[in-house]
Amino acid sequence: MAHVFHEAAFNPHPGKGELAVLFAGHAQTAPQHKVGPQVLDYHLVHTVVSGRGNFRCVHRDYRLEQGNSFFIFPGELVTYVSDASEPWAYRWVGFKGERADEFLSKAGISPDKPVISSDRLRRLTALYYQLEKTLHLAKPGCDMQAGGYLRLLFGEYTQDRMREEVPKEEGSVIQQQVEQAIRWLTLQYYQPISIEQMARTLGYHRTHLSKMFKQHTGLSPMQFLLKIRMERAKLLLQGPLTIEQVASSVGFGDALYFSKQFKKYCGHSPSEYRHNRQVYPYDCEG
Repeated sequence: MAHVFHEAAFNPHPGKGELAVLFAGHAQTAPQHKVGPQVLDYHLVHTVVSGRGNFRCVHRDYRLEQGNSFFIFPGELVTYVSDASEPWAYRWVGFKGERADEFLSKAGISPDKPVISSDRLRRLTALYYQLEKTLHLAKPGCDMQAGGYLRLLFGEYTQDRMREEVPKEEGSVIQQQVEQAIRWLTLQYYQPISIEQMARTLGYHRTHLSKMFKQHTGLSPMQFLLKIRMERAKLLLQGPLTIEQVASSVGFGDALYFSKQFKKYCGHSPSEYRHNRQVYPYDCEG
């Protein structure tokens, strides 16, 4: 049977880069409306807006309902059928690109895990609507704008998948917190930062984060930050920057204070360290 209602818009100028939208649409299906079995040469995602239906992929059947999204991968044999009593309505977008599989993989979506659930259907529907509207208007730049909405959809799917995952054990959660802190310090070391600021930014209590950090690294967050700064300073001192410029580059506004900290850490003043490196391949122990 045909759709009760069907509307679609196509991208007049789909790109050939990392990700390109081909088309988008929405439909209210008739009871037992069937698509497939078929194999596509592009990616296709549907989000169920209402009703129910069945999706078959990789020899597995999925019973789907409102809030579910199902993904079709190139080369995969798929079939999907609307329910006899509650036929589904859905929105869809077709896309392709060199990084399409990569984006989906980051969202936890694969041929073996092609279905995802969301409790934010209104948000997803709004993005689908804007994407389809962009293609309908076909204004200059619509290809890039549609691609932007698709990336926002991927972001929503990623968050939905994370909420689906089984809660991690306490040890894994703590490890994740420490890894977040390490990444933050590694990226922000050149700023005049504080541990209070880091804890606030990451959403953790300062005392708890500091305790967990030391248990996992053997250093307090401040000791770890100092180590990053000093090791970076040692590299910069091998170049043409002045002591003041090196100090500023590793988060010290006061060159004299930097020099004191460097000597305490390394056993040599910045000038002595630079001289020794120029005379012979010598490195101090931190």
